[in-house]
Amino acid sequence: MTLDADAAYQALAARDARFDGRLFVGVTSTGVYCRPICRVRTPQRRNCRFFETPAQAEAASFRPCLKCRPEIAPGAGLPWSVMDASRTLARQAALELNAQAASGEAASLAALARRLGVSDRHLRRIFLAEQGVTPMQYLQTRRLLLAKQLLTDSTMPVAQVALASGFRSLRRFNAAFAEHYRMSPSRLRGDAERDAAVETPLDAVSITLAYRAPLDHAALLRFIAQRAIPGIEEVDGLAVRRTLRAGVLAEAAGWVEARFDLERDRVQLRFSPSLAAASARVAAAARRWLDLDAAPAHIDAALAALPGAPGIRLPGSLDAFELAVRAVLGQQVTVAAARTLARRVVEAFGEPLATPWPQLGRQFVAPERLACASVDEVASLGIVRQRAQALIALADAWPGLETLMTPATPPEEFIDALCELPGIGPWTAHYVAMRALGWPDAFPPHDVAVLKAMQRLHGITGQRAADAHAQAWRPWRAYAVLRLWNSLETPT
Repeated sequence: MTLDADAAYQALAARDARFDGRLFVGVTSTGVYCRPICRVRTPQRRNCRFFETPAQAEAASFRPCLKCRPEIAPGAGLPWSVMDASRTLARQAALELNAQAASGEAASLAALARRLGVSDRHLRRIFLAEQGVTPMQYLQTRRLLLAKQLLTDSTMPVAQVALASGFRSLRRFNAAFAEHYRMSPSRLRGDAERDAAVETPLDAVSITLAYRAPLDHAALLRFIAQRAIPGIEEVDGLAVRRTLRAGVLAEAAGWVEARFDLERDRVQLRFSPSLAAASARVAAAARRWLDLDAAPAHIDAALAALPGAPGIRLPGSLDAFELAVRAVLGQQVTVAAARTLARRVVEAFGEPLATPWPQLGRQFVAPERLACASVDEVASLGIVRQRAQALIALADAWPGLETLMTPATPPEEFIDALCELPGIGPWTAHYVAMRALGWPDAFPPHDVAVLKAMQRLHGITGQRAADAHAQAWRPWRAYAVLRLWNSLETPT
């Protein structure tokens, strides 16, 4: 997005939420940068500088506002499928850096360039041109903003915040924080004595995530509730909570709860202390899980001809293997039947897990455990033998499939690899990509419900005609699929 300063100022004066996460304003009179929805008094035009990302603002020596909190702003939410090659590369690099933010690994531009298949010089040039900062400046900003978020929202000790934010030592963290934000971590929190209490146990880590309104929370939570596996996941009012097996987002198992705050367009995310070291991964995964970075104005405009409330979201998954198993179990059976089969798999192969909720007490089965199961063991759960064989083959191939689930790999490669496995066809592969990768343009072929809805709404019959008609919905066809599915639940 190329910023026009006068237009950006109009969006700031209107506090237009559609620009939240896509536009940041640095105020020269205060040295602070804000989101366009900040409720402080609108600064004078001559004191404003506009940026597309927090990294650009911080590279220009602005520090984040303590009121509107740029660290919780939604992501850009722009589809990669309509970008040119340079912008696509820069976006892929940014997503890789987001994932690396809390890894604690030493930053390496050369390693990042190798993963993306380009030279480090070319990557640096393209990234600087598109993002306005170098890759390492971008990474440092992500880590510092995560630290600011944890310091503000959680009671984690400063030393633990430093490690969770990807800093390899407390000394480096304190120095970087003071240099960029002109205050110490303890001063930001306002309670140095609490920071020193490193022995105080945490009952949960809590952070805030923002999204762009509108958000059709009813449809999103209904979708999750209908597919929630007993013992693993549940929806309770405006909250959705679930367990996570060891090895998904952290080495240890744990639990996550997301509660919607509809009045403030925020989600309060809580997770177990066992996941604290992976806070950045948990936050990023939760944003994809609930599709908090979506751009509803663009999506709703493209799908205006389809029924449904504004703010449709594409439900993701915190455990891609669980989703893939669930998709295989759902072949040629109802949603409720697939849920029952998944519950049996969890009871037979999943490990126990203590959570604050007695009804959530199991981890989903690990791929290595299912890969070692016999066909007879799986089939004894009421699963047909052919599907049992498919599940075992999926579990055995999962380590290789996971390597294809990166921003640098086109979704089609992941789909092709899934289709090579026995018992997995194009519909299953597209559905897994749609939700596990958050692929906004997925359009699972020969979906019975989609074809039924399109015939009912538009008089369209056959996959070829459906594909042709769906071109108008690109690059948001996955959202169109959800609206079509939902249309069958209520009268037109």
